[in-house]
Amino acid sequence: MTTDDEEARWLAEQTASRSREIQAGHLAWTEIDLIDIGDDTARPLRDGLEVFGVRVNYLPVGQPRHLVAALGGNRPVAPYVIIAGHGGDGRILMDEVPDALAGAQPFNGSIGPGVVRGHLRLPGSVVLATGCGTGRPDLADAFLDIGARAFIAPSGYPEGYAGVFAPLFLFYELTERRSLTDAVCRLSRHDDALAMWQLHQR
Repeated sequence: MTTDDEEARWLAEQTASRSREIQAGHLAWTEIDLIDIGDDTARPLRDGLEVFGVRVNYLPVGQPRHLVAALGGNRPVAPYVIIAGHGGDGRILMDEVPDALAGAQPFNGSIGPGVVRGHLRLPGSVVLATGCGTGRPDLADAFLDIGARAFIAPSGYPEGYAGVFAPLFLFYELTERRSLTDAVCRLSRHDDALAMWQLHQR
């Protein structure tokens, strides 16, 4: 029996986690676009997500035109998109740029349903937003209208560290081959804070 045969047999005996794909030589089992809108948790989140064998494209966003460059349809978008930033009242918060730069921007200020529909395109991606209050139905509908396969976000205002733990928990479950629905159900059963993350689909 060759070494390759022994490795294949050993891998077949392990649990069905997607981490076995990495052990078998693949560089990643999926890909995430991590959009950092001024959130100091985004970099540690990137490190944590990479532990699960996913390729993370870290995309810092400082101006509205950066967000449109990342998610506006001019580049292939990853199967999963995490928008790491603050939120409130059904909007993803983004600082307004100064007047000197405002004229070059596609929009200025926070990201609500109109901005999403007018400037972003996410065909087939699963989108997770970490910002408080971003799980409102009107914002979720906007993401689904532009092609997202699913939108996951907190309907309420959890403590900030929950915005780090929720994506890590979700990707642990997905790495263990749970369906997206099952993964979100397990997440929401963990405690009251994580129960705020809701799955929106059509």
